Amino acid sequence: MSPSTAIYAAVALPLVGAALVVSLRRWPNLREAASLITGGALFGVVLSLLPHVQSGARPEAQVVEVMSGLWLAFKVEPLGMLFALVASGLWIVTTTYSIGYMRGQHEVDQTRFYAWFAIAISAAMGVAMAANLLTLFTFYELLTLSTYPLVTHHRTEKAMRAGRVYLGILLGTSIGFLLLAIIWTYYLAGTLDFRPGGILAGTADNWVIVVLLALFAFGTGKAALMPFHRWLPAAMVAPTPVSALLHAVAVVKAGVFSIMKIVVYIFGIELLHDTGLSIWLMYAAAFTIIAASLVALTKDNLKARLAYSTISQLSYIVLGAAMATSAGVLGGSMHIAMHAFGKITLFFCAGAIYVVAHKTDISDMRGIGRTMPITMTAFFIGALSIIGLPPMGGAWSKWFLALGALEAEKAIFVAVLMISSLLNVAYLMPIVARAFFVAPAEPAPGDDDFAGAPQGTVLGANGGSSIKEAPVFCLVALCATAAGCLALFFFADDLYQLLTPIVNP
Repeated sequence: MSPSTAIYAAVALPLVGAALVVSLRRWPNLREAASLITGGALFGVVLSLLPHVQSGARPEAQVVEVMSGLWLAFKVEPLGMLFALVASGLWIVTTTYSIGYMRGQHEVDQTRFYAWFAIAISAAMGVAMAANLLTLFTFYELLTLSTYPLVTHHRTEKAMRAGRVYLGILLGTSIGFLLLAIIWTYYLAGTLDFRPGGILAGTADNWVIVVLLALFAFGTGKAALMPFHRWLPAAMVAPTPVSALLHAVAVVKAGVFSIMKIVVYIFGIELLHDTGLSIWLMYAAAFTIIAASLVALTKDNLKARLAYSTISQLSYIVLGAAMATSAGVLGGSMHIAMHAFGKITLFFCAGAIYVVAHKTDISDMRGIGRTMPITMTAFFIGALSIIGLPPMGGAWSKWFLALGALEAEKAIFVAVLMISSLLNVAYLMPIVARAFFVAPAEPAPGDDDFAGAPQGTVLGANGGSSIKEAPVFCLVALCATAAGCLALFFFADDLYQLLTPIVNP
């Protein structure tokens, strides 16, 4: 398969998978097998592009000329290669998890769920491989629209209200700010192509560059930069596999990936570094990092706490881009992968707890590590990666971000990173301590915390709950992503080598 064919296949395969899922809706086993096989095929296709990118090639494919010189087109460079690998690889794991979760919860409309999930992955591939801002914007909007049915999956009033917030903020920011920035960029530079070194140097006064940067940063609402972050916690009404899609596989990563790509290939890191025009964005990102962490501390609902943790962690990537230094950009880019594996592990564990124990509040999770030791050990591993402690992958991305702050001569942001890590400890480690070291509450007479638990539940001799673990598909998935957190620590140099060309074109 030629590289250009592989690009077309990467975008088209999930759509084929969605069609197969719908056609096999009467046969759940075949439907889910089709989803898994499509995910495996997609990852294989994306992986086939990796040697070309590593060797310095930039595979490309043109689809249609929208207007003279302006194409809907794809081009794979190192940053897009990373995002495509993360999204396609985690689609397999999330589908595996979804089989256990959706069946364990007896969710309705499972066919619709798998179909829209596949369409969202197709949109994510388009974002990852976009050759210009027109293509990026097109697939960015398709990603928003294709995930709306997932956010509103339960069709309750609460879900529909969350969906309105989701669409309102994401479409409002992209059409009101991002599209304006794209049109303005085309007017100034005469092109929308992503080019090494950027396209805006020498095209406008400094104040114009600052305004454009603000439009791009806040117009990319999926990055959840405050104050345009409310859609993310609101969307937590969706099933846990959707939360995993939002927080780790595609949606928020599409946001911060877009900001990083725009900084590197539209503005150029030399322009922002030499002029200092992005320093305001550093402080905006730092504020989001700290403020969201403080809000996370106040949340007793586990998914809500993890949602605000995501808002904080995303701004690490925005901060790395705004630093406009080699180490900062590399650290922020690496954090796309590091955070993806850490956060998806935490959400998988939250979902497993809900499937087995029907618990959502942290205060109710006393002693749950004694009945679900594998799940809570995986949670511990994911938490360590989010905190940034060795030997987990998150340690490396935070290390390079700190180096980037020093390279930018902004030691205050090293302090922000350290304070944030301490706040990570404060809102994640008590969950682990409560799970393993606090005795479970005595159940009320006739009460069973695990009533209605899925098949595979083990009951104690006295009829009490002694649940061991979640359904096997959930367990396999969360163990795989936890192992990924560990593997990324030891293979971080491969990630570093892949990304180095974006700062040394």
